[in-house]
Amino acid sequence: MQFLPMTDPFCSIKSVSASTLFCLCLLVLGLAPSAIADNDVWQGVAVSYNIRHGQGMDSNLDLERTAEVLEKLSPDFVCLQEVDNQVRRSQSVDQPKFLAEKLQMNPAFGKFMDYDGGQYGLAILSKHPILNSEVIELPRGNEPRVALATQVQIPNGGRLTVVNLHFDWVKDDKYRYAQAEKLKEYLDRLQTPFLLLGDFNDRAGSRTLDLLARNAVEAIKPASNRFTFPADQPAVEIDFIFGSPKNLWDFAETAVVPETMASDHRPIRTTFRLQLQK
Repeated sequence: MQFLPMTDPFCSIKSVSASTLFCLCLLVLGLAPSAIADNDVWQGVAVSYNIRHGQGMDSNLDLERTAEVLEKLSPDFVCLQEVDNQVRRSQSVDQPKFLAEKLQMNPAFGKFMDYDGGQYGLAILSKHPILNSEVIELPRGNEPRVALATQVQIPNGGRLTVVNLHFDWVKDDKYRYAQAEKLKEYLDRLQTPFLLLGDFNDRAGSRTLDLLARNAVEAIKPASNRFTFPADQPAVEIDFIFGSPKNLWDFAETAVVPETMASDHRPIRTTFRLQLQK
């Protein structure tokens, strides 16, 4: 990716405005998740987290704790898997609405199935206006599955699609790969750049990951800290983030967040730079 060079590479610090210095300090400190780096690049933060309906490794249902974990990550976008909407097992709370209000974000929800008096599925939270949302029906596996896509308006006035997924979980990948094929058909029709986040329930190098990585760039985690499940002693990497088309995305920093209690997965967080289209 190419960035605009400074007009004078030998310019002194005095030539930089106070407001620019302030923004740079915020970026270094990680406190400016949504910032315009220059006229051609937009920087933001995306998070993927399987929250297990707010039930932690201690078996306690605590959605406040989930909200606290997410708030510390200062995200522009959050893709959540295993989300309850007015389900009795989670006290009939509208979890997407609850978390959106706590984080001052905009919610969208996609239903896998009716469950225990409510609905069970996926949610996307966005700091930026959600223009529309769409549920993509996927081939049924051991449970019903969908993907959730939201088109959002980003600060420069452009549009970005955020896509959340949670694929089938069993060892035999036939359902998982069929779901990936169906989702790939949808992704190939998109007219906007997109972020693809979620619980893939598969590993790097699998045919499922390879299919969805085509013309996409992965937010690579540190080799020494890439496992996301189980949260207390992570041993496998099954949660991923991609951006497409690959020439528009740069993932500056990606990390598995060391949260061991709030869910059975650990969240993943990435700082991205999106090359804005003219």
